[in-house]
Amino acid sequence: MAAMDAELVSVIVTTYDREDALDAVLRALDGQTDRNFEIIVADDGSRPDTAGVIEKWASRLAVPLKHVRHEHDGYRGGEIRNRGIRASAGQSCIFLDGDCMPRADFIAAHRALAEPGWFVTGNRILLSRQLTEAVLAQALPAERWDFAALLGRRLRGGVNRLLPALRLPLGPLRKLRRGSWINAQTCNLAVARRDLDRVDGFDASYTGWGLEDSDLVVRLLHAGVRRKDGRFATGVMHLWHAPNDRSHLPANRARLEEVMRGTRVVALRGLSTLGDDAPGGADRARRAG
Repeated sequence: MAAMDAELVSVIVTTYDREDALDAVLRALDGQTDRNFEIIVADDGSRPDTAGVIEKWASRLAVPLKHVRHEHDGYRGGEIRNRGIRASAGQSCIFLDGDCMPRADFIAAHRALAEPGWFVTGNRILLSRQLTEAVLAQALPAERWDFAALLGRRLRGGVNRLLPALRLPLGPLRKLRRGSWINAQTCNLAVARRDLDRVDGFDASYTGWGLEDSDLVVRLLHAGVRRKDGRFATGVMHLWHAPNDRSHLPANRARLEEVMRGTRVVALRGLSTLGDDAPGGADRARRAG
């Protein structure tokens, strides 16, 4: 939308002890065609090497870079994203995982799709373990591979699909799933800051991996914010990682089912409950460098 052109976008990148992948993601963000954005690295308690990667990129990037961190106490994706939201200055937040490399038009595409009253969900291409290792070891610019390059890798089993790399003007088809929460994930999700404030951000009651992003989306839908499809516009390159520990998934699923049965909009432990004395350590929001 033309009205969104002048608005700052905050890209919130979550990470935990994956310095090589974070380095690749920051490199991809450095290549964006749209430069009116800031980056907040939301660090779930990584070792000091992560701060070193951020310091390195702070001297290279032409956009603001902030590092927000709390001490590690298991997977706390909802809480660290809330810390990232609190540190953000943009009118919209794009959530991106620290192993998802955005293509050069990623922010421009999200800006073009932004619309009051709607959040935008994107998708991804998964890289194999072997190809991921090559990308990281050789600093291969996977985010810049064109369709022909991806096709060759698809034929060799290096990527799982090609469609997210296509760019198609879907128009009104982007609103067909306006009320669905299925497969809306924070590896590629854009939400207006006013809507995040309205639902009080993520629910930090979710501990361990899984479904805190679904909870956010369900509550946004309860609040009247609708889903817009970013497929064929905002696809990212997702680097391989080992399977996550899913031991907390049954308890998180029960929490999500409770939210789905009701009409609750506000998080039980959201942005408003996140003080500097919150368990696990205070925020360290700053401009790196």
